[in-house]
Amino acid sequence: MNKAQLIDKIAAGAAISKADAKKALDATVDAIKAALVAGDKVSLIGFGTFSVNERPAREGINPATKQKIQIPAKKVAKFKAGADLAEAL
Repeated sequence: MNKAQLIDKIAAGAAISKADAKKALDATVDAIKAALVAGDKVSLIGFGTFSVNERPAREGINPATKQKIQIPAKKVAKFKAGADLAEAL
């Protein structure tokens, strides 16, 4: 499902216009993004939890040259499915 299809489903499920559904989806995504950038967790009971995970620096191998390279530390977004979502799957 892509963003346009998700907007269609939201509009149909909430009986609102597609424009309003797009605004709601964009606002939700922006709020989740802002919380993650601030280092907060976003918990949606029954659906799941969005959080930030820190990956430490590590040594890797360039597959083309077989030389060792340093991979820098970075932060990544993480999602853990909630009980209701995991059960539905």
